Amino acid sequence: MTALSEKIKNKQFAITAEIVPPVAASADKLLAEAAHVRGIVDAINVTDGAGATTTMSSFAASALLAGAGYEPVLQVTCRDRNRIALTADLLGAAAQGSFNLLVLMGDDPAKGDQPEAKPVFDLDSRQVMQLARQLRDDAVLPSGKPVSAPPQFFIGAADMPLDPPADWKPDALQSKIDCGAQFTQTQFCFEPDVAKRFITRLSDAGITDQVGVLLGIGPIVSAGSARWMNENLYGVTVPEAIIARLEGASDAKAEGRLICAELIQQYREIPGLAGVHIMAPAQKPDAIADAIKLAG
Repeated sequence: MTALSEKIKNKQFAITAEIVPPVAASADKLLAEAAHVRGIVDAINVTDGAGATTTMSSFAASALLAGAGYEPVLQVTCRDRNRIALTADLLGAAAQGSFNLLVLMGDDPAKGDQPEAKPVFDLDSRQVMQLARQLRDDAVLPSGKPVSAPPQFFIGAADMPLDPPADWKPDALQSKIDCGAQFTQTQFCFEPDVAKRFITRLSDAGITDQVGVLLGIGPIVSAGSARWMNENLYGVTVPEAIIARLEGASDAKAEGRLICAELIQQYREIPGLAGVHIMAPAQKPDAIADAIKLAG
């Protein structure tokens, strides 16, 4: 059992952070960035070609973090690998100490840094979750060949928080749970009232008894960045009150970290919420560390 799964199981507020692997054939930058959050987060996500851009392999980065004493959350996309490669990589990841998985579809290569790349999508995210569960629980490959040492995966899925209409049902998330998801990390949510209503509806539907929900938040660097998120990130709303605070601050980055800390404090009080997932793609992980320390 991973430390993250143990914390979620025991209803303790969990914190995960995200790191983008470097464009480098060296572990130095990755480990230097991870050092900022050592001891203050429960696990570190490493992205798998986020935005369809090339970085160090998430599988390699996760192995490096595990070898250095961190608990990784390995992001796995369906975009770049067929089922043979996915199965082989999952077994290899577990052998190197990567047991937490966040399974994603992956962004369209046409939007990335090598738009001529051919997407694979042999399996979708639900099928990869089923694959990981089969490797763990049945100790067999899809072909039926036995796995001598089954991987002890803790399987995660992505989700989108929303202000639920009266007739809304969390069917999409339930289908991921049915395919093996045990935790979920969401897109950014900067609205505590929306977060409360969202988690309450999930709790009422029995979802939070089946899966640990980690709400996405992050320190915003500026008012301009907040407006960009509103215009370009599907489903994300940065409230005007937060934009006004960033705009009026003498140090917008410091204000963004304080706002993130306040959100952590408020989200800790939401019944049924398992924790938060902190992303800071435009900053170094020291911004995440500062926000957590400010939150106490």
